[in-house]
Amino acid sequence: MPGGRLTQQERQQIALGLADGLAYAEIARRVDRPTSTITREVTRNGGPTAYRADLAHRATERRAHRRRQAASPGPEASAQPHGRDAEAVREFEETFTTVLMASGLPKMMARVLGCLYLSDAGSLTASELVGRLQVSPASVSKAITFLEGQGLVRRERDERRRERYVVDDDIWYQSMMASARSLAQIIETARQGAGILGRDTPAAARLENVARFLTFVTESTIRAAEQARDVLHTPPTTAHDPGR
Repeated sequence: MPGGRLTQQERQQIALGLADGLAYAEIARRVDRPTSTITREVTRNGGPTAYRADLAHRATERRAHRRRQAASPGPEASAQPHGRDAEAVREFEETFTTVLMASGLPKMMARVLGCLYLSDAGSLTASELVGRLQVSPASVSKAITFLEGQGLVRRERDERRRERYVVDDDIWYQSMMASARSLAQIIETARQGAGILGRDTPAAARLENVARFLTFVTESTIRAAEQARDVLHTPPTTAHDPGR
C-alpha cells in the first residue's frame, strides 16, 4: 500500500468514485489507500457532494506551504514529549480530527476537541489552544462553548487562576448518557403521533416502530455505558473487556 501524499491522479480517482456513489472503503480499495486517508481527504475538501480533485490538490499544496513557513528552523521544532515523531503526531491529529468531523462535529469544534484529547494533560488554556491551532481567540471560545454544551469539555481553574478546558476520563460516558436521554423526547413525540393518527393506520404503525426501536437502543446504550464505565478509569495495561 503506497504512502505519502495523494497525487493529483489519485484525487481524480476519488472524485470519480464519489460521482459514482461509491463508499469510501471501495474508493480506498481502488486507489490502494487506507479508508481513513480517503475519509480525511474528502471531509476537509468540501465533503462528498462538493469535492473537486483540482481544488483539493491546490488546497493541500497551500496547507503544506503554510506548514513549511510556520515551522521553526531550530531543533526545538521537532521536539516532542516521550520521543514522539512530530510528523506522525501531526498526521494522526489530522486523522483524529477528520473522524470527529465525520461523526458530526463542525470543523473547529473537532480541531479543539482533538487538540485537547491528544494532549498528555488532557487540558489546555485558551491561549495554548490559540497557539497550537493558529486560530483566533474568538474561534476557540465559540468551539469551547459548543463542546461544553455537548458535555464533551468542562472548565476549571488552575493554581494560577487561569481557566483551563478539560477532557477527562468520564467525558465520553457523560456524552453517551446525554445522547441516550435526548432520544426520550423523540420517543414520546412519536407515540403521541401514533395516537393522533390512529393506531391501526400505516403512519401510526411506522411511528410506533420508531418509538420501539429508539426505546430499545436507548435502554441498551444506557445499560452498556453503565457496565463499561469502569473501563474509562482502568490503566491500559490492566484494561478488561466488560462483555467478557
